[in-house]
Amino acid sequence: MGGTNLDWVNEIETIFSRNRNKKMAIPMEEYMRNQFPYLGIKTPARKKLLKDFFQASTILQKPLQHEFVLALWEKEEREYQYAALFYLEKIKKKLEISSIELLETLVTTKSWWDTVDTIAPKLVGHIAIRNPEVITSKMDHWAISNNIWLRRSALLFQLKYKEQTNEELLLQYIKQNAAEQEFFIRKAIGWALREYSKTNPQYVKKIMETVPLSSLSIREGSKYIKKDKG
Repeated sequence: MGGTNLDWVNEIETIFSRNRNKKMAIPMEEYMRNQFPYLGIKTPARKKLLKDFFQASTILQKPLQHEFVLALWEKEEREYQYAALFYLEKIKKKLEISSIELLETLVTTKSWWDTVDTIAPKLVGHIAIRNPEVITSKMDHWAISNNIWLRRSALLFQLKYKEQTNEELLLQYIKQNAAEQEFFIRKAIGWALREYSKTNPQYVKKIMETVPLSSLSIREGSKYIKKDKG
């Protein structure tokens, strides 16, 4: 199998083209509110195809291939962006602090929850926990950005941190976005609270009692918190 970024991208394009399903693409596009065209390759099949591709190629043995990621990202059908993220998850141990620039590009282009919700907790979170300086250099700015997807990413990058969650930072970002009317921000606040409630329900309860949040955020954040019996 080819050994350059162009070769690898062409190979994935060939594999995906062989497995496209126009009939299946219709409901996939509708589920994503017709934001992007699809090839119609379901997730299990797509992951199997990509797994086979990565096993047959040498790309995983090389440093992070920025051009490969960006070339996939530029392609029209959504499965190519999923392929780029599949690759980044495979090599996330090779991500460095400088990789945050690439991830910011991915968050702010072809933006929708399906890609952002992989990038933020799985990739940005991976970099930030090992390079805390990213918080002041990037996350603090993302949290108040005019771009809602950067703000959603700032709210969600600690999603899998559990006991390592910076509670003050979580509270700060929630306060900064509490009055936001945008659905994806309100949902992100609720998701962040819900996930952290598995670790510290009392802290989450305190946030919901003291910060004026939307009913959506509170409803989402309360899902795992036991109600007090009166």
